[in-house]
Amino acid sequence: MSKLSNPSLLLLRNEEELSGSNILVINTNRDGFLSQLSQLNPNATINAFSYNVADHNDSSKYPDVHSFVDCKLPSLESLDLIIYYYPKSKPEALMMLDNIRSIANNNTRLLVVGDNKGGVKSVEKQLKPFAEQFYKLDSAKHCVLYEFSELEPFESFDIKRYQNLFTVKVAEQEFTAVSLPGVFNHGKLDVGTRLLLENIPVPYKGKVLDFGCGAGIIATFVGTQQSELKLSCLDVNALALYATQQTLTLNNLTAECILSDGMNEVSGQYHLIISNPPFHTGIATDYGIAERFLEQAKGFLKPNAQIQIVANNFLKYPPILEQQFGKFTVLAKNTKFTVYQASK
Repeated sequence: MSKLSNPSLLLLRNEEELSGSNILVINTNRDGFLSQLSQLNPNATINAFSYNVADHNDSSKYPDVHSFVDCKLPSLESLDLIIYYYPKSKPEALMMLDNIRSIANNNTRLLVVGDNKGGVKSVEKQLKPFAEQFYKLDSAKHCVLYEFSELEPFESFDIKRYQNLFTVKVAEQEFTAVSLPGVFNHGKLDVGTRLLLENIPVPYKGKVLDFGCGAGIIATFVGTQQSELKLSCLDVNALALYATQQTLTLNNLTAECILSDGMNEVSGQYHLIISNPPFHTGIATDYGIAERFLEQAKGFLKPNAQIQIVANNFLKYPPILEQQFGKFTVLAKNTKFTVYQASK
C-alpha cells in the first residue's frame, strides 16, 4: 500500500469526523485512504470521483468503492459526507465547489483538506458565504482541514458556464479554442506548444495522435492545416477531453477522443505522435508520465513514422529518445524549451 499523504493523515487524525452512511470522496491521493475510510465505515456506501482516469483506476481497485470519472459529479442522492482534496488550481476549485453545492443536501457535511502550498486556505473565502456552519477543524504537516455544513444549494450546474474561449494565433494560423479550469494552461497558448507548432512539418495524410491533448490546440492546428489527417486525442483528464471536443467542434473537425492513463487505452498505430507531454502531478513535479510515454510510444508508430515533442530543457529526454529510437533531431530550441523529432 502507498504511504498515506499528509492530507490523508490529517483526515484520519480526525476519524470521528469521517463517519457517514453515504460518502463521496473527491480527488483522493491514490494512497490507500479509501481503504482506511471503508474500515471506519463498514456499512456505508463509499463513492470516489476524479476528473483524472488514473485516480479512477486506482479507486476502482477497492471492491467496496463506487468510482466515477467524468467532467462533472454524478447525481448521488442522500449524501451525508463529502470529502474534497483541494486542488492546485483555484478556478478548478471554484467550479467544483459549485458542482458540490448542486448535489449536496441540507444534511451534507463537506470536509475540505489540502496542502498550504496548494492554496487550501483560499476555500475559506470561496465557500464561507455559502455555508451556514464553518469550522477550521485541524492543521498539521503543512495541511489544513475545514468543515462546512448547511450549504446553500446551487441550481442546475452547467459546465458550459465555466468555458473560456480564446484565440490561438500561431504559424500563420488562427482559430478559436475552448478551455476549462483544471485544463493545462487554461485559456492561453503556452510557450512550449507555440515553439512546437512553429517548427514541425505536418504530414498531408495518415493517422495522428495528440498525446496529452489539453484543450485540443495541437490536434486543431494540424487538422486545420491538413484535412486528410485522421486525428486521435488522448488525455488523462476528462475536463481536457471535454475541452478538446468543444474546440474541435468549433473548428469543424472530428477526432477519436481517448481517456487514458498513458497509452493504456490506445490500440492501432500512427503515422505521427505529437505531444507537449505532461510532467506535473499535483503539487510535486513528476517526470514518470512523460518518460513512460516515450518508452511506450515506439510500439504505436507505423514503420518510418515520427514522434514530435516539446519539453523543458531541464528534462532528461535525449537519453530516453536515444535508447528508444537510436537517434533524434532537434528541430528548435530556445532558453526554456526544445522540440525533438525521432523516427521509428
